[in-house]
Amino acid sequence: MSCAIFSSVASANDEQGKNLFLKAAVPACAICHTLEAAGAVGAVGPSMNDLQPDAARVMNAIKNGIGQMPAYPNLTPDQIKILSEYVASASRK
Repeated sequence: MSCAIFSSVASANDEQGKNLFLKAAVPACAICHTLEAAGAVGAVGPSMNDLQPDAARVMNAIKNGIGQMPAYPNLTPDQIKILSEYVASASRK
C-alpha cells in the first residue's frame, strides 16, 4: 500500500511541476526552454533535454537567476522543489 501512496504523490508532484513549467511560474519556463516531456518548445534559453540538469542546478537557477534568466522570488520553497525535481526528471525521459 505504501508504494501506491508514493506513486500517487509522485504523480501529483509531476503534474504540479509540469503546470509550473508550462504556465504557473511567471514568466513561464516554457517560453524560453524546450522540455519535450512537457510539450514545450522554447526559443531563447537552452533545451532542458540537452542540458539534463540535476535538481540542485535547476533550483539554483530558479532561486538566483542565471545569465539572462531572472530569479523567481514569487515561487514558494515547495514550488521550487517540485519544479526543480520535475525538470531534472523530465529532461531525462
